[in-house]
Amino acid sequence: MAFEFKPFSLKQLDVICNANAFINILEGAVRSGKTIASQIAWVEFMRTSPHDRFLMSGKTVDTLYRNVIEDIIKIYGRSRVRYIKSSSGGAQLIFTFKVAGKKVKKIAYCVGAHDERAEERIRGMTVAGWYVDEITLHPESFVKQAINRMSLPKSRAIWTTNPDSPYHFIKTEFIDKAEEKGYKVWHFDLDDNLALDETYKENVKNAYSGLWYKRMILGLWVLAEGTIYDMFDEDVHAIDQAPENIERFYVGIDYGTKNPTAFVLVGQKNGCLYVLDEYYYNGREIGRQKTDMEYSVDFQRFVADITYPLIAIDPSAASFIAQLRKDRVSNIRKADNAVLDGIRHVSNLIAKKRLFVMRKCKNLLREFSSYVWDEKAAKKGEDKPLKDNDHALDALRYVIMMAKDSLNGVMGIRGAGRNATADINW
Repeated sequence: MAFEFKPFSLKQLDVICNANAFINILEGAVRSGKTIASQIAWVEFMRTSPHDRFLMSGKTVDTLYRNVIEDIIKIYGRSRVRYIKSSSGGAQLIFTFKVAGKKVKKIAYCVGAHDERAEERIRGMTVAGWYVDEITLHPESFVKQAINRMSLPKSRAIWTTNPDSPYHFIKTEFIDKAEEKGYKVWHFDLDDNLALDETYKENVKNAYSGLWYKRMILGLWVLAEGTIYDMFDEDVHAIDQAPENIERFYVGIDYGTKNPTAFVLVGQKNGCLYVLDEYYYNGREIGRQKTDMEYSVDFQRFVADITYPLIAIDPSAASFIAQLRKDRVSNIRKADNAVLDGIRHVSNLIAKKRLFVMRKCKNLLREFSSYVWDEKAAKKGEDKPLKDNDHALDALRYVIMMAKDSLNGVMGIRGAGRNATADINW
């Protein structure tokens, strides 16, 4: 399949021709053309480098492959680029270039950098360059270690990212100090991607709301502050009657020992989700904690009239999961507890008016108005909710992370279906 190139914008061409600083940063809106420009600039740098060992990283190796490597293979062809996973050397992207009439092999080691332990994977490595997909998702320890690994002459880093907190270390230490340190920074918005038509741009804009709209669409490095779900309006999203003929049922469970335990029952119909009922038990307020066996009895009563609900449960609730399974409760899945991704998906459904809550769910409605960002964490460059007023909301978030793939992709932007291999003359 041939990669279908669209015209490059002047900003993309500037990156391709002039990303020659020690560190080159492409930041800005989603789908704004950062990745394709960075890919071409990166491969051309590797081709002309006198060295043969390089580093590529993403939040995980799988996301790096999906976001970057797959397209590189499509653009340059499998005869020139091979991706392998080795038990000894890890994942590698192997290029075969023609240099002075001879075939030259160059290797980019591919590494995931989703936690603080990631920097251990690159200790002792010596490379001539480093490509990064989403640098703000990398721990600071990994970034510093990777920079230290670029010790060969004429080494070069190319980073891409969407904006994050204005206090994020990438913003304060690299972007804000780029001029004094000799780095290069390009800011991208949607109009820098000439491949996008106006309808698609509108669809992209409609896929985000609140904090994420400011960051992903406007490309702003803004602080996470105030109420997290400020787009939730009880006059719009709270309902007195749910639709009939629900297509599918879900239950979310947030389990607490000292903290409250919450269940939410959610129905899906026509691409919308409806919170139909809730269970909320606060042992501190009542003065007595319940056992796993008691919670299991309560849960079975809660879903007694529901046929085959899919159940997403707090993954840390090991003892309660064991009790439910002992009591032959089926369709239990450990929830995806990616907090920020979950908040983004919930926010997008609210903004699109595809999430509604029955008014009888008093605890969930209360939490929507009182769930806030942690200001102290925000000033350290971290996006974290304040861990309070979140138990029913956590249960709902687990459901939405489970249901998102069945909602016809309404909660996020996926790839634009770029097709693959141009004939590049090496």
